[in-house]
Amino acid sequence: MVLHKKTVSLVALFLLLLVISSNYVLYHSSFGLQSLPGNFNGVVVGSILDLSLVAPLLFLAWQRKFSLKYFIVLMATGLIAARFIIPSEYLASFQSVMWLGAGIEGLLILFELSLLFMLVKNVPPILRRIKSSSLPLLFSFSRAVNEKFSKQPFIHVLCSEMLMFYYAFGTWKKQPSTEENTFTLYKRSSFITFQIMIIHAIVIETLGLHWLLHNTSIILSIVSLILNIYSIIFFIGDIQALRLNPLRVEEDRIYISFGLAKRMEISFKDIEEIIEDTHILKQKIPSTTIEFIARDFETVHPDLLLTLKSPVEATLFMGIKKKYQQVAIRVDDPHAFKKIVEERLEKNKQNM
Repeated sequence: MVLHKKTVSLVALFLLLLVISSNYVLYHSSFGLQSLPGNFNGVVVGSILDLSLVAPLLFLAWQRKFSLKYFIVLMATGLIAARFIIPSEYLASFQSVMWLGAGIEGLLILFELSLLFMLVKNVPPILRRIKSSSLPLLFSFSRAVNEKFSKQPFIHVLCSEMLMFYYAFGTWKKQPSTEENTFTLYKRSSFITFQIMIIHAIVIETLGLHWLLHNTSIILSIVSLILNIYSIIFFIGDIQALRLNPLRVEEDRIYISFGLAKRMEISFKDIEEIIEDTHILKQKIPSTTIEFIARDFETVHPDLLLTLKSPVEATLFMGIKKKYQQVAIRVDDPHAFKKIVEERLEKNKQNM
């Protein structure tokens, strides 16, 4: 079933790229222009439908996320994209349709700006909630935001970006927790060294590519520069978040995160069993399992696998939520970690 869903997703992505690229080639290549009939209005209508209806549906199929609001946003985006893909001389008869897309996008932007205003207005109570919490910042911040904006994806994406900038620029004087119930996840690997190597590669690539593109396309060089700067900030923030947020075992639950990429709160009452069998741990990890494993150049395996009674939600990059049935964990002190988890799990079972 999982394989079938992945196949459908990949086919949808292939068709999406095919629709976009074929429409671009149609209007921006000598072969495509020669193929256009004398009365090209029918072809233009087909392209508009491709970009505003077919492409959004394929995008939703690829992401496996169906929402009416999301579909309307994608339709408006498709109409705006049509203005750039289809030459203006061919769109003379369809200006009202093009402005419709811009109007919908404008209304959505105004709506998102109103949410941004609400977020700014609620910053003081959110900060007070964080300061009064004993949880790691990644979790206390998420809880405080959820209390105010539980069903606003835009706010969660924005808050995810705020965390990235905070960890990248505002945490250099902070030290990781050294409490007995905390466990680091990266010291048995070269993961942070690998991340630093990637940052160096991006810096070198930025200098070379920016100089190369600046002589051919200023817009492309600026876009590339912005994306690369964003990537560098993300990797720096990710390293700091990983260092400053070790796995924490409380009396009734585990707080575990892996940098900015993913985090999860696991209650002991939701754990079905702890798998420590080496043979099972060395098998391929299925897609229903979330990994908290620092990987570098070597093949590594989890120290234990937590099987949950029912799927538990995890928060991924950009505030995306997804549920998992199992949790694969690798820590720097596996013996102490296994001991404390087994003790807390047994204690919670006795109290139930």
